[in-house]
Formats: sequence, structure tokens, C-alpha cells
Amino acid sequence: MGGVALDEGGSGVKAPDGGWGWAVLFGCFVITGFSYAFPKAVSVFFKELIKEFGVGYSDTAWISSILLAMLYGSGPLCSVLVNRFGCRPVMMVGGLFASLGMVLASFSTSIIHIYLSTGVITGLGLALNFQPSLIMLNRYFNEKRPLANGLAAAGSPVALCCLSPLGQALQYMYGWRGGFLILGACSPKKSEEDQEAHKVVEEKPKPKHKLLDFSVFKDRGFVIYTVAAAIMVLGLFVPPVFVVSYAKELGNEDTKSALLLTILGFIDIFARPTCGIIAGLKWVRPRCVYFFSFAMIFNGITDIIGSMSKDYSALVVFCIFFGISYGMVGALQFEVLMAIVGTEKFSSAIGLVLLVEAIAVLVGPPGAGRLLDATKVYMYVFLLAGCEVVLSAVVLCVCNLLFIKKKPQQSDPCAKMERAVTETEMEQLNKVQQDDHEDGGDRGEAEPKKEQEGEQTASKDEMDSVDLETGTKEATKVNGCVVEPESSL
Repeated sequence: MGGVALDEGGSGVKAPDGGWGWAVLFGCFVITGFSYAFPKAVSVFFKELIKEFGVGYSDTAWISSILLAMLYGSGPLCSVLVNRFGCRPVMMVGGLFASLGMVLASFSTSIIHIYLSTGVITGLGLALNFQPSLIMLNRYFNEKRPLANGLAAAGSPVALCCLSPLGQALQYMYGWRGGFLILGACSPKKSEEDQEAHKVVEEKPKPKHKLLDFSVFKDRGFVIYTVAAAIMVLGLFVPPVFVVSYAKELGNEDTKSALLLTILGFIDIFARPTCGIIAGLKWVRPRCVYFFSFAMIFNGITDIIGSMSKDYSALVVFCIFFGISYGMVGALQFEVLMAIVGTEKFSSAIGLVLLVEAIAVLVGPPGAGRLLDATKVYMYVFLLAGCEVVLSAVVLCVCNLLFIKKKPQQSDPCAKMERAVTETEMEQLNKVQQDDHEDGGDRGEAEPKKEQEGEQTASKDEMDSVDLETGTKEATKVNGCVVEPESSL
């Protein structure tokens, strides 16, 4: 089956980059799709809920908001549970919660019940699936990790394209209650194939691990990433929320306006794995932080230019480029975090990052909505979103250039030892030459003493022989490293 990475980093077990890892990738693809697409897809039931409970659109919109808040805000809780119990049991409980919430929602008698069941319980279940799936993906892939992240991220647009029509069909045939029941049965659960793979992992003894490792905040790279990600999320999700309304404002019919999201999602499907392939190139991967910055700048500039759209054709072009840039950001965001903190601290790092992003998610779209209510101009909403995303890219890029020092290249141990031997020789040679000058070249009886001292120094540095008179040396073997002789000094 190939080697698999343990739950805790630093185990020395090499990631298989394939084998059972592909089963983990498929599971992550499905879970990512449900986690990101479900809060949007559930909106197809809003009209029926409004009629059933006599509430407004703003009341039903809280269902999606609570789902997203649970997905992001429960990040630290997921980290603690994963570090305490491992990925496998946490994901199994998450699948149970995701299904249970939808089943309970089908028996709701008020909108409050929907908030608690679909919003809180299902949202928590999706979170308990989503975060561990990314942690496992990080442990099963190393060389192919950028591609794996891109493929897993593609689950979001694919699921959105599938869940929205499915939800509409279920509502038409069975009503919203029957639709909730069936979607509960479709919620992601950990596959037996993946469980068998993880059994091999969990049979290994586990070292003690911090439940939530706050030491990641000592890493400048992590702090910079977290700040930049929070700023990015303020504006990243705004255009998909308002583009349909923008099209309607320009006088387009509902069906034609809704088609824009389909175009965006279709482009997004291909953009994410393609970006993963590019990020895996040997000359791009060491610079993935700057590639991520470019993706954010691309996305922000697309928003700014798209704000000037005056007709449907311009919005179609906007959605094409937004789908490309949005897919790039989606494919790179967790790959960059994995590269910054490493496997061992990723489980804690992602939980803390998602918590910070949860605050931004709750502030961003509502803030844009208030701006729209005040100005009645969609251009300002898209301009604000674009500026926020561009600012996040500038923060990430500039701060990495200014505050992150490049690590010195790890030279070969033998080369290090050779330099040490050479420095020792030079020190001894200079000492001998200085003594020769002081004694006028006549060392007399002191010469044997000098040679004896030189031999003792050479012995201490594990050199076979050093001729201090000529400044040459024979090939030496130091700590198992063969040091070739150099030219005479």
C-alpha cells in the first residue's frame, strides 16, 4: 500500500504521493465541495421557507451565514479534536452531525429550528469533515501536494454545479422537507476505503502533541499570511454574492442573470487543478507565496475593472476572468499555508486561520450590502471588494520581502568540514610565519616544539597530516567526509 504519514509530524514516514493518497484526495474533493457549496446551494429552498414560516429574505439568509460561520469559526475546536483523537474519528463524528442536522431540519416548525439544526449542527459537522480532510491531504502528499490541493479545491465548483440543480429537483418533487431529508443522506461520510488506510496510520504509537499549538504565532510567515488572508476574505466572496443582482439591475431577466454564476463556476472547475499543476513546477513551488500574491492581485483587479460593466456581455467577460482568478486563489490558499508552517503544525495553524477568517466572512458581505443600501450603486461594492483583495496581496508580498529572511542554503557537511579544516590550517600557518619573522628565521630548538604543537592541533581536528612549512596537506578524512588536498598556500 505504500508508506503513509502519521497524524503527528516529524515521524520520518514519507508521504506516499499516491496509492491510498488518491482515495484521501477523492474524499477531500467531496468534502470540500459540500463544505463550500452547501451554504450556497441551500438557498434554493429559501422561497419555500419564506412561505412556510412567514419570514423575509434577510431571515433566511442567516441560514447560509450561520453555516459559514460554523465552518470557519469552529477551526480551533477542530484542531484540538484532531490533535487529541486523530483525523479519522473526528471526520466520522462530523459526517454524523452533518446528516443529523439536515434530518432534524426536516421536522422544523420555525425558522429558529432551521438555524439550530441546519446552521449550527450541520455547519459543525461540515467543519469537522473539512479541516481534518485538509490535514490528511497534507500528510499523504508532498511532491504532488500542489496538484492535490488544486484537485481537492475543484470540488467546490463541481459540487455547486451539482447541488443547486439537485436541490431544485428535490424541492419540486418532495418539497423542502423531503429535500432536506435526502440531502442529509447525501452528506459526506468517511469512506471504508479511507478508514482502512488510516488504520495503518493509527497503529503507530503517537507522541504527545499540543492540543492547540499557539507557537505558530512566533512564525513571521504565519502571522503575515493570517493578516493577509483576513483582509482578502473581506472582499473575496462579495462579487459572487452580488453579480446576479448587478445583472438584474442592468435590466436582464432572472434566468439570464443566474447564468453568470454557472459560467463562473464552470471556469473555476478547470482553473483550480490547472493552477495546482503550475504551482507544482520546480521553479514556481519555492515561490508559491508570490504566486499566491499574483493570484490575489489578478482577482482584485478583475473586480475593479468589472465594476465598470455596463451590459451583460461585460459581466460575462468579468465572470470568466473572475472564475480564473478565484480558482487560482482557491487552489493556492491552503497550499501556501502548508508550505509556511509544515506538516506538524498545520492542524493548529489552519484552525487559527479559519477562526480569523470567520470574523472577516461575517463582516465582508454584510458590509458591502450596507454600502449598496447607502449608495444604490453596484460599482462601489465591486471597487471596495477589489481594493481589499489587492491590499491583501500587497501585504503578503511586501511583508515577505521585507521581514522574511531567506534561509541560508544547506551546504554539504563535507564541504563545511573542509572549510573548517582550511581555517584551522590558515590559523596555524599564520602563527608559524609570525614566529619565524620574530625569530629571524632561526627557530633552533623551538622548531620541534612548534611542529609538535601543529601536530596536536591537527590531531584535534582529525587531520591525518599537515605540513605547516609548505602549507600543503594530504587527503584527510574528517567525520567520514573525505577532504581533498588544496593547492599550496
